[in-house]
Amino acid sequence: MQDPQVNLLPSQIFFGIAICAFVALVVMEKLKPYRRFTGKIVKESFLTNTTAFLFNNIILTVLRATSLFFVAQQFSAYGLLSSLPNSPVKWAITFLLYDLAIYFWHVISHKYVFLWRFHKIHHSDKSFNTSTGFRFHVFDLFLEIIYKCLFVIVVGVEADLVLAIEAVQLFFIFFHHSNITFANEKLISEYIITPYLHRTHHSTLRNEHDSNYGIVLAFWDKLFGTRKELVPANIGLDIVVAENFLQLFFLAFITERHIKKILNIIPKGRKS
Repeated sequence: MQDPQVNLLPSQIFFGIAICAFVALVVMEKLKPYRRFTGKIVKESFLTNTTAFLFNNIILTVLRATSLFFVAQQFSAYGLLSSLPNSPVKWAITFLLYDLAIYFWHVISHKYVFLWRFHKIHHSDKSFNTSTGFRFHVFDLFLEIIYKCLFVIVVGVEADLVLAIEAVQLFFIFFHHSNITFANEKLISEYIITPYLHRTHHSTLRNEHDSNYGIVLAFWDKLFGTRKELVPANIGLDIVVAENFLQLFFLAFITERHIKKILNIIPKGRKS
């Protein structure tokens, strides 16, 4: 068995680059934001999102890394790609399949009520900034870990490779949530997911945010007809609000249907 520390070193470098990119993107959107939100919204968003990251990080980061690493070490010799030599060709195929798998996970997280109740936490942000990439419910991340472990078993991915791909995807999550724009962004969005595309995915309107599910490559949305190019009027969810981490956590257990029922029960005030 290979020394885990040797395997993990390239992945640690990738994760370090991703975190450095997060800091750089935060600075960029502070200096020249694409869209200006009120100070209150931005402050609540950043505080809530970073608190969610700290909570989720304590619980899941070790579990996520160790579970994927352990599963890959145990089953990489049995998957669909196990017979291929460890080469750039295998890396490229694995990356394409991994990105496609996460695309499908993202789609079903929107389509199935049980998964949406957790994933909607990510969409509840009224702002759109780099820290939105941290805004996930702990159960959403936990279910995704199980899904990714199944992928690793079926495909047969080496441990160091799957962690390197995870780091690349983390960078792109920070990138396409950032509140920035840049030259030739629309042209670049033909190939990879940019903030220009992902802002649509955070639209308040359901028929708009059920689109642009890609994480890294823009190809999948084109292939499956889920790509939309527009500027959303509003960001977040209409009647779903979470202004701090505790609200964020418990919001998963209150559906939009529950909220509508409560609003209908409460009598409206008389007009004077």
